[in-house]
Amino acid sequence: MKVLVTDPISDGGKAILSEAEIQLVDLADGLSAEIEKVLPDVAGWIIRSGTIITADNLSNAPKLKVIGRAGVGVDNIDLNAATLNGVVVMNTPAANTFSAAEHTIALILSLARNVHKGYSSLSQGKWERQKLVGSELRGKTLGVVGLGKIGSEVIGRLHVFGMNIVGYDPFIKAENYDLDYVEFLDLDALCQVSDIITLHVPKTDSTTGLFDMGRFKTMKSSAMIVNCARGGVIDEADLRTALDEGLIAGAAIDVFENEPPQESPLMGAKNILFTPHLGASTHEAKEGVSRAICEQVRNFLVDGSIENAINIPISDMSLLQTMRPFLSLAEKLGLLHQQIATAPVDSIVVETHGALQDTRLITLAFLKGFLEQMHGSSVNFVNASAVAESHGIDVQEIYGHGSGDYSNIISTKVSANDHSLKIKGSLFSEKHPRITYFDGFHLDTNPEGNLLIVYNNDVPGVIGKVGTFLGNKGVNIGNYQLGRKDTSNQAMGIIRLDEPLDETSVKQLEEMEEIIKVQQINLR
Repeated sequence: MKVLVTDPISDGGKAILSEAEIQLVDLADGLSAEIEKVLPDVAGWIIRSGTIITADNLSNAPKLKVIGRAGVGVDNIDLNAATLNGVVVMNTPAANTFSAAEHTIALILSLARNVHKGYSSLSQGKWERQKLVGSELRGKTLGVVGLGKIGSEVIGRLHVFGMNIVGYDPFIKAENYDLDYVEFLDLDALCQVSDIITLHVPKTDSTTGLFDMGRFKTMKSSAMIVNCARGGVIDEADLRTALDEGLIAGAAIDVFENEPPQESPLMGAKNILFTPHLGASTHEAKEGVSRAICEQVRNFLVDGSIENAINIPISDMSLLQTMRPFLSLAEKLGLLHQQIATAPVDSIVVETHGALQDTRLITLAFLKGFLEQMHGSSVNFVNASAVAESHGIDVQEIYGHGSGDYSNIISTKVSANDHSLKIKGSLFSEKHPRITYFDGFHLDTNPEGNLLIVYNNDVPGVIGKVGTFLGNKGVNIGNYQLGRKDTSNQAMGIIRLDEPLDETSVKQLEEMEEIIKVQQINLR
């Protein structure tokens, strides 16, 4: 088993892989041609911020199972392509928290006290004390955009300086936040009242260009902004204009839209402090993220455990083992639906009841079963949702507290061309899977093996005729479950056979006078 490394990691991290008898392919200083040459044989790929992983890279790595990002940001990885290829992407969100928070504070203090200007002035032989009068942090308002781990560490440290703290995070409610001295504001209000704004958000579609000219115009002319998060969150051209025209007083930038930033419009801007992406560049953080990501990649490749995955909603594979009987049932229901479907599917609804609160896992298992016939074994828990989306299938997940006649119910509905089919399943004694409802018919049948689904007129003698027909074909019946509707003259049978029926026999059975429709399903 091989793991490719294309950015520097510590010797301690490398040793973790070697001790697990994982072959390390170290191309931290390698050329792209060398990397492409080894991609077809690697099961893992460890990077930092210097490597960009594209869809083409992933298409050339058929054995790749996991990408490990030593650090937080994953905007240098094509996540959609990784997900569609069934590759788990992990990061290390906590390993460099303290280093990034401390670097943020270093930049804030440097800006407030004109450290960068003082150094530059003295380096030129000047003594300009009177021009470099700074400001105390005490009593000033700090605006923190993004209240995750790093943002919270910054808050805790600068609160001790006597700063007033306001925060913005669209994903956190004030009543659920641990630091009760933080005043929650919307982003516009935060910009208006803050003396210093520090950014701690990932780069996403919604945060790219989050701070642009419109935003800078709402800030105080004496305010400063610090970005140790991700390049691109600030519009660099607009920041240059805001600084040069005095809309804001200063900026400290550790991350850039393109790195190295030789062509960044920020080069030469007034009152700006640069550092070359040093937020996580401490000996402690480098060792921490190296060891953390190597341990995560090793654990995934050796025993399947998942930690800090970006593109899969499972924190530990042990959860899959605990829910295995229910996931197996959901997968069978997906396979059943797929073989019955006669047109491209528009939507899928997966609803769980009772103790099955983890609807997401059940849905992934259903999609895996439903999509495998189209895509083969490449469909897995990582990429099932993305594959469904690529086919234009709308997937809904619902959880209901009530369970009716069963302690746990998985209800699935697949719709195509204004026609929908609902199938429900449950587990008896947590071990015995059963189909309990099929297209309006209540049943109790095991979703296993070769099944014949027979719709027929609800008249006497049908079961006998079907049994005789199958007997004459030399096919043994393992089970015959009959379902009826009170308000219908139709009945439906699900017949489990010891071996499949040939196509000619299926057509002959369907030609019987009482038979409306026959479908053969294989759930082995």
